[in-house]
Amino acid sequence: MAWVLSLAILFFTSTISAAASRSNFPHHHSIAFVNNTSSRSNAMILPLFFKQRDNHRHKDAFFTRRHLHARSTPNARMPLHDDLLLNGYYTTRLWIGTPPQRFALIVDTGSTVTYVPCSTCEQCGKHQDPRFQPELSSTYEPLKCNIDCTCDSDREQCIYERQYAEMSSSSGVLGVDTISFGNLSDLQPQRATFGCENMETGDLYSQHADGIMGLGRGELSIVDQLVEKGVISDSFSLCYGGMDVGGGAMVLGGISPPNDMVFTHSDPVRSPYYNIELTEIHVAGKKLALNPKVFDGKHGTVLDSGTTYAYLPESAFAAFKEAVFKETQSLKRIQGPDPNYNDICFSTAGSDAAQLSKAFPSVEMVFANGQKLLLTPENYLFRHSKVHGAYCLGIFQNGKESTTLLGGIIVRNTLVTYDREHEKVGFWKTNCSKLWEKLHLTPSPPPAPSRVEVVNSTTSMAPKLAPTEPPQPKTPGEIKIGLITFSMLLTHNYTKLKPHISELAQFIAKELDVNSSQVRLMNYTSEEDATLLRWAIFPAQSDDYISNATAMNIISRLSTNELHLPDSFGSYQLSEWRIEPPPERTWWQQHHLALVVASVLVIVIGLLASGAWLIWRRNKSDVPYKPVDSVVAEQELQPLQ
Repeated sequence: MAWVLSLAILFFTSTISAAASRSNFPHHHSIAFVNNTSSRSNAMILPLFFKQRDNHRHKDAFFTRRHLHARSTPNARMPLHDDLLLNGYYTTRLWIGTPPQRFALIVDTGSTVTYVPCSTCEQCGKHQDPRFQPELSSTYEPLKCNIDCTCDSDREQCIYERQYAEMSSSSGVLGVDTISFGNLSDLQPQRATFGCENMETGDLYSQHADGIMGLGRGELSIVDQLVEKGVISDSFSLCYGGMDVGGGAMVLGGISPPNDMVFTHSDPVRSPYYNIELTEIHVAGKKLALNPKVFDGKHGTVLDSGTTYAYLPESAFAAFKEAVFKETQSLKRIQGPDPNYNDICFSTAGSDAAQLSKAFPSVEMVFANGQKLLLTPENYLFRHSKVHGAYCLGIFQNGKESTTLLGGIIVRNTLVTYDREHEKVGFWKTNCSKLWEKLHLTPSPPPAPSRVEVVNSTTSMAPKLAPTEPPQPKTPGEIKIGLITFSMLLTHNYTKLKPHISELAQFIAKELDVNSSQVRLMNYTSEEDATLLRWAIFPAQSDDYISNATAMNIISRLSTNELHLPDSFGSYQLSEWRIEPPPERTWWQQHHLALVVASVLVIVIGLLASGAWLIWRRNKSDVPYKPVDSVVAEQELQPLQ
């Protein structure tokens, strides 16, 4: 971190207009250039005080160390959660400390420092997970004051401060601890420097996510730290889900790029952010009449995972808008969901996102090397929140700024590889929900337990590491699992939770891919502001035990805390999942079905026999019987033959 103090602080003196925040979409990004109230902006945040490396240093000398790592290094495969349009960001799960404490962090290529709220924080909001408690981690060490960092007033500990254009801020102390990457990763836990927040303001205070995972360029970036240690190659990848599909995938470290991946050069000296060399935009196959230099103003064309939408310079946006209008003349223009913004929206396009290409034109981004990235309508549209079947442009004018900013909407269902070692960025259109299979990196679930009863606590044990080779398949019946139990700590009193327990069970069942009838609340312990619930997952009604495949899927999700519950249930923490065998059954329990069937058959046969006997008796009683001395009535004579 010697550059932090030894290099001058770069002040961005450009006039920054106030960010017009979109009230129903929280955004947390670290890049912003200019937003004016006439544009639908807001998605951008720019550090007001950016500590930059010496631009006079030659880039080859600066990045020499990154070419020394072998390609055989492992990588960390991590799932992404949340939704770009609903939450304004994507998060991943990171574990810090020993025993590990879990956090949901926004993945942000425009930020460098990774930080989480600290237990000592005097001004931190209520987030998804409990704050980090350094005193509970046996491996935590504060980063002591030194000449390479900014120190606190007592000159005892290194601190960090981040201020953003829309007036959000984060500050705290720097510490070093063990960071784990989850069960899907073959990268061992590593010691890394991170920020422990003591104050946060603005959107950072109110967001649901715990903090930020910095993937940008800088010595405090989690990527730079792992590369410096030589444990991963100098590359990482992000893959965002498509329209109406949350989640995605992230890989820290290198992967084998698909053959048809489209690359563009990314100059690390051009700006402190991830740049691409955009030169043209085509709409419906027609090139926009623009000078290529329009995409190279100020910071150039910046790719930022922490920004929700896309922002073009004034002339580029005007040309793009007019081209879209020409191709959508059959659609009706309507007002946007928020009357405070002049959104460009269209109705009568249909509700099926897969059919949008019939109503909206395709868009291509052309790079300096001539390669093209095809954008489907989901890459530049978002659903109208108030009109069914209506859509709005997710590309806006970036005020009077000359920087082109491409946010997450542009790369939905697109694998983006930030190959920093070779100074390029790659794009590959794909279904991000099936990325592992497409890359032949299918992560194996945790291996089946060697004993029938296993206990694990996500709060007291480090996440397991997936085996480097897929485990051998188990033969049916080798392990019979009769019950899976786990504890859930919710930040709500049970009195408030009780009316919604059935609803909560349904959400859990949906997340674990089981029937709601299989999820049952066993017991609970309630305190003033929290409730500990003990849940059980039973076999389906027609089964005696849970199949190994189903059990491993459930265990994998529990151990990585991959349940997504509505915010109305508050934050939660899972712990102490347990696998139990089917209970030992008595002779009666083992044969009761056969005995019941036999009993029913005996009863049925008995009833049938009794019925037949009664019918026979009735028929016998119908035969006339006359005493010998009874008077026989005179009968009519038959005619003579």
